[in-house]
Amino acid sequence: MRREAVVTGIGVVAPGAVGATAFWDMLTAGRTATRAVTLFDPAGFRSRIAAEVDFDPAAHGLDEEQIARMDRYVQFTAVALAEALADSGTPLEGFSPWRLGVSMGTAVGGTTLLEKEYVTMSRSGADWVVDPSSASPHLYRALTPSMLSGEVAELVGARGPVQTVSTGCTSGLDAVGYAAQAIEDDLADVVVTGAAESPISPIAMACFDAIKATSDSNDDPEHASRPFDRHRNGFVMGEGAAVLVLEEASAAKRRGADIRCRVAGFANHGNAFHMTGLRREGTEMARAITTALDRARRSAEDVDYVNAHGSGTVQNDRHETDAVKRALGAHARRVPMSSIKSMVGHSLGAIGSIELAACVLAMDTGVVPPTANLTTPDPECDLDHVPLTAREQRNDVVLSVGSGFGGFQSAVVLDRGV
Repeated sequence: MRREAVVTGIGVVAPGAVGATAFWDMLTAGRTATRAVTLFDPAGFRSRIAAEVDFDPAAHGLDEEQIARMDRYVQFTAVALAEALADSGTPLEGFSPWRLGVSMGTAVGGTTLLEKEYVTMSRSGADWVVDPSSASPHLYRALTPSMLSGEVAELVGARGPVQTVSTGCTSGLDAVGYAAQAIEDDLADVVVTGAAESPISPIAMACFDAIKATSDSNDDPEHASRPFDRHRNGFVMGEGAAVLVLEEASAAKRRGADIRCRVAGFANHGNAFHMTGLRREGTEMARAITTALDRARRSAEDVDYVNAHGSGTVQNDRHETDAVKRALGAHARRVPMSSIKSMVGHSLGAIGSIELAACVLAMDTGVVPPTANLTTPDPECDLDHVPLTAREQRNDVVLSVGSGFGGFQSAVVLDRGV
């Protein structure tokens, strides 16, 4: 009998909303969380806007030691993890720790803490040779992205397969896909998975300023993230985390779990083309979609909703539109496809898991979230991108796609097939 992975719990820390219910209310209302940067002084930057999380770690239950030890993105994860475990009702103490796994994604890891510590050790850059004696004892945790999964494993007592996935902006999709594969391959019975990021810092923002990938609509941050719109001019940086609890389907049924959906198919492909460029025809993303559908034993016509990568760059939006047309054929023009980045920005490695949480909620509620700010569609992005207003419909099979620098193209299929 084929082992299958199912979602039994989700937790979300997102711009504009902490908690899955508040997150979904915001998305379905079409509210945007993009604003002027407040986490540092952005004067002199080309892009001075972002989608920030209003977050007080102490108010969300973290103690002083955790706050001192954990970088901001790990704090997000701890809060999302607590919500996901409570939502799932998974009695972790009833599982062997050797059958409990962790698969977390992040693109840039501890950027926030690394920059803060460098500023301290170099006296704001005045000293070429830094003073290590002034460093935090937790600095090493910021250096290695593996610390994210290590922290989660410690929190849940996992001794099974533990991994950190860092594949750029597809990290959040890939982490969940690999978590499902660990269950399918009988390596674990429960896997805590998801992704987190806190890249709203001077060095990370400067990286995207340099290549002019981010929006410079600084005078109108609320409407700056405009996927598929003719007037878009780049993505808006975001931050946040989402955690999903995956369980082996038959065991979840036996314990009477509330099974939200099945992680039915996953695939990723590289384009071997360019670090930041994309082939217009979208062959590799299309291949990821068709492979994920094949693994889910679903056809293109089964897809009820496509959660788009929809970053709001001309190159990506047109590439993705063509890829979905190539993969879904005539059905591409019948299926709604929207981008929640229009509301919560692009949180790099975290966004794939945040989007999967939105997909689960779309299935739960029978609602497709809108693409906010889409007032003047790009004629070359001519699919049904659900402009401005959420739409009610039954969502039994949902496809989420992602595209990342380095040529990564990923797809995850969720369905009710349990």
